[in-house]
This record gives sequence, C-alpha cells and structure tokens, in this order.
Amino acid sequence: MDVRRHTDSTEPMTDARRYFDLPSPFALRRGGSLSGARLAYETWGALAPARDNAIFILTGLSPSAHAAANDDDPSPGWWEQMLGPGKPIDTNRWFVICANTLGSCKGSTGPASIDPITGRTYRLAFPELTLEDVANASHELVRSFGIERLACLIGNSMGGMSALGYLIQHPGSVRTHVSISTAPQAQPFAIAIRSLQREAIRLDPNWNGGHYDDRRYPEAGMSIARKLGVITYRSAMEWVGRFARIRLDSDTRPDGDPFGVEFEVESYLAAHARRFVRNFDPNSYLYLSRASDWFDVADYADDDAADPVASVLEKIHIERALVIGVSTDILFPLTQQEQIADGLRSGGAAVEFVPLDSPQGHDAFLVDIANFGAAIGGFLKAL
Repeated sequence: MDVRRHTDSTEPMTDARRYFDLPSPFALRRGGSLSGARLAYETWGALAPARDNAIFILTGLSPSAHAAANDDDPSPGWWEQMLGPGKPIDTNRWFVICANTLGSCKGSTGPASIDPITGRTYRLAFPELTLEDVANASHELVRSFGIERLACLIGNSMGGMSALGYLIQHPGSVRTHVSISTAPQAQPFAIAIRSLQREAIRLDPNWNGGHYDDRRYPEAGMSIARKLGVITYRSAMEWVGRFARIRLDSDTRPDGDPFGVEFEVESYLAAHARRFVRNFDPNSYLYLSRASDWFDVADYADDDAADPVASVLEKIHIERALVIGVSTDILFPLTQQEQIADGLRSGGAAVEFVPLDSPQGHDAFLVDIANFGAAIGGFLKAL
C-alpha cells in the first residue's frame, strides 16, 4: 500500500476516518479532470498476505463510507446488520472496503469541495461526472492496497450500476460479483422520477444557480426531492400496511394551513425529509442523479449488436455472481435483475438469481436483512 496517498483523520467523526488521494489530475470520461481529488473510505477485517480476500462495496446515491461499526468509529453504519464479525459479510474472513462515492459530499471530492486550483467551492464548476468515473476512482483505491483482483465486488442500487462500470472497464480485476437491486441502464420511469427531483431542487429560489449557503438553502426543493425518492424506494404494499388511511390527531396537525399535513404517511415523509435535507449537498444530489440517468452499458456495445445490453454483459467474465432483486421494486424492477443475471451467465459466470418478495420495495436490501443476509452470506461462504 502506498501510504503517501492514504491519510488518517484525527478530527471528530463526520463521514470517514481515512482518505485516499486519487492520481492528480484524475481524468473523467466526459472530458475534464480533477486535481487533488480524494475518496473517503473505511475498512473492516484484515487483508490476507496473498491479498486475495478483499471485498469492495459500491454504495447507492447518498450513503457515506461508514457501512458498519469499526475500530475507528463504533457507531452503527448504514448496513450494520450485514457487515461485521460473524455476519453475512463476515469480517473474520474478508477484508472489506467501502468508499464514499466520488461526487458525493460525505468526505469524497464533489461539488461541495474546494477546487484547489481556484480556492473556491466547485459548485457547478465541478466537471461532468459519470458512474464510470466513480468506478475508476474506486479501482484506483483498490489497487493502492496492492490488490490485483477483488474476491468480490458488491454493488447496490446506484452502486450496482457503478459496479457494472467497474467490471466493464477493468476486466480480470474481479473474481465474483454480488449485484443488488440495480440496472444495466436507466429506464424511463427512473429517469422521470430523478428528473422531477432535480427540477424540485433547481426551481427552489434558494438554489440560486448552485450558489446557496446555510442561510439561504434550497430546503423546500431538497425536501420535495427526498419525498419523491422515499415514495419510490418503498412499495405501495408497505405504505398500506404501515399507514393505511390513518389521520393525525387534530392537536398534532399544523395550525393555519388548510392543506397541511393530515395523514400519518404525510407526516412520515416530512420527518424523513427533515433528516436528509441538511445532511446531503444539493449540487451533489444533482450530479449523482444525472450520472445515474446517463449510465448505459449499451454505450460499450458494437454498432451491429442485435441486443446491445446483452452483448456487453456477456463480455464480462467472472467466475460467479449473485443477482438479487425484489418483486415490489418499482425503481429497479425485477426484469432488469433478470437481464443482468442472463447476461453474466452468457459470459460464463455461474449465476445465482434470487428474486425476493420483500414488501419494502427498492429499500429492502437495507431492511430485509434476514432474506438478503441469507442470500449474500450463503454466496460468500461458498467462495
């Protein structure tokens, strides 16, 4: 490991304890580059002398690198029940790395970071970002540990798209893959939802062309964007089961607004949004959302390919894969998981396809640990 490019933070815990300096300049797929960029990351377990027990986790749009408690930060992480000693991703056996996505605001370089060339916050001067760039930055981090080939690459949601970008651009660098609730290309419904989220942010007067601050902050736009996201992350079945048509008590309703919050489901969405809007940078949200819409494995297909997506997926050569999807996921439907499974199988991988009936929709991988953990843990134990 090149220790000169890894730093440990002694600051009070915010987003990560460790940082990796990317090559500078770091070239981006759509042109432009980043100087002095870094990734925030965390690790669990110990790297074997042969460096053959490494797992890398690529995250969804908003999580930090803190997937689970560790020696640097004992607080629970966003995948706490999945990762750790004796858990489905067993850190007694595996060395696990999770990085905050390039372009995010949880420690990695993104639009909210300072441009070292100008000394000012990037904002919309941040260059166009793709999920392939996210994948390439992650690959640089992996190689800095002296790891030539990952034992397993895990990607969920947007991170699953980044994982496909990793596999396409770096053939031979991954032995096995776990693909969770993701897509080989953005489909119209997902694009439409993300477009509305971006529009809500940009139409907030406080967004101000990306030049907001803590005093004038696009809170309303971010709140609407987050509510739209939460609605699509869960399923109609769960909404009915959790909230039905239950109304709030009259003394808990806001006064003076005849169209204010009345139902419990509205109150839930409002509370969820409040926890999010000041904890994620609006411009980072715009950049990563757009990168998700841009992603399409068909970009790598030959011009004469009858099925561009399948033709690219079958060029990915790995030993084994686990592809998990959820029947109630409206954002990344089960048909897209089947498409990934079929493509990887055509490329020669031994593929296990697990369709789950979890009522939680797209977010099931975060909450239905019993079913997801059994599938992932069983897959990893067999390696």
